[in-house]
Amino acid sequence: QAALRSCKARLLKAYYNSLEDTRFGIILEKITTVINDDTRYTKGCLSMRTQKCYAVKPNISEFLDIARRTYTEIVDDIAGMITQLAEKYGLPMKTSFSSARGFFIQMNADCSTLPNGQLPSEFTKITKMKNTYSFTSADLIKMNERCQESLREIYHMTYLIVCKLLNDIYEHIHCLYKLSDIVSMLDMLLSFAHACTLSDYVRPEFTDTLAIKRGWHPILEKIAVEKPVSNNTYLTEGNNFVIITGPNMSGKSTYLKQIALCQIMAQIGSYVPAEYCSFRIAEQIFTRIGMDDDIETNASTFMKEMKEITYIIQNANNKSLIIIDELGRGTSAEEGIGICYAACEYLLSLKAFTLFATHFLELCHIDALYPNVENYHFEVQHVRSSAGNKEKIAYTYTLSKGYTEEKNYGLKAAEVSSLPSSIILEAKEITNHIAKQIMHRQKSTPEMMKQRAAYQLATRLVQTARNSRLDPESLRVYLKGLKKKYEASCPMPGKND
Repeated sequence: QAALRSCKARLLKAYYNSLEDTRFGIILEKITTVINDDTRYTKGCLSMRTQKCYAVKPNISEFLDIARRTYTEIVDDIAGMITQLAEKYGLPMKTSFSSARGFFIQMNADCSTLPNGQLPSEFTKITKMKNTYSFTSADLIKMNERCQESLREIYHMTYLIVCKLLNDIYEHIHCLYKLSDIVSMLDMLLSFAHACTLSDYVRPEFTDTLAIKRGWHPILEKIAVEKPVSNNTYLTEGNNFVIITGPNMSGKSTYLKQIALCQIMAQIGSYVPAEYCSFRIAEQIFTRIGMDDDIETNASTFMKEMKEITYIIQNANNKSLIIIDELGRGTSAEEGIGICYAACEYLLSLKAFTLFATHFLELCHIDALYPNVENYHFEVQHVRSSAGNKEKIAYTYTLSKGYTEEKNYGLKAAEVSSLPSSIILEAKEITNHIAKQIMHRQKSTPEMMKQRAAYQLATRLVQTARNSRLDPESLRVYLKGLKKKYEASCPMPGKND
């Protein structure tokens, strides 16, 4: 309350006024009248037992005070008895306690120092671990029983007193709900203020576009030794479906999680890591994040995939953000591609923003049929080792337009394994043959390219008419730029066109 006194923001002023509630003082006074100030949770069963026994202040209940004095006397008698036993037998005995055994005797000694190598006959329930003996006696067992009986009385009377205290404060307790709301909100705002002060964070603008310039994974930023590689994200009504490809460990899954986290941060706290960004508010964020590098290809994994994609399809709407990573990896390649293709076509019927990461490169050719599909990939570089002719992949974690040209990175992983070279060579030949057939069937025609360019132009014009706040001259420059982009995207006309 003192920290909020000079704040000018309306929300913080409202919190300050809420904290002036007189019920807080009433509740505190009632608690401090009954409960000891130093009562708290402690580690260790004996310490916790002591806290429970003396939680209520003295002079609240005469019978409770008598029961606690009795308990204290029993505990002192136990300690005194064990001291006398140690002196009687000349052994280094000490008092120990456990929740299972209560008070018992413990001793560190080598068996050779004991008379005849054994403990005196009055001790029972002897256990030994290395040179540590634990044991008890008939008298100690009786005193433990008296101690437990006394404790039951103390706990019962303490319970009745605490119940009466709760009844007294119950009529005022509603203010604590508001207090917890205020404290949690202030904690969140403080966390956001701390984050945006120390990091390159800005407040996003909410529009019908999802645009992040030079964004990165907010958690990776905190735990990574080096600053993460930043990447742009841009989805709008005209290109609302993005297919992302790239080798294993190139950064696909991290990028997808980054977008989901940034969207959540933007919607909850209106902050996101970027130089500039604008967000469409997603009514729902659906994620199907797979295990990019360790896929268990079995029936249970495939069923899990089907349940997740079914949930997404049944609940998605035009304002959803859908993130799918590695669908269809739990079955055969043909069925996996078929399921992915069908799921993509269904999601393309929505205006939802969808990011779809896959290793099925055949899916990338869906952009020939749907102009609102964009292909992106994570770049890698091929580096030859100085020691020999072996080629290694260096990951750049940089997102670029188009689908990946790394078509055989599965084969490259096989090359570094212990598979025979004859199997790898045959696999390469079969892969090349299949790839040529697919490329021949799915080439984009000039007419498709023209339709795609027209679609992209139309959606940009609609978006401009809907949202533009540009002055006439700036709008003219922007429209000229759109015209140039459209002309560049269209194929060159032939002689008869």
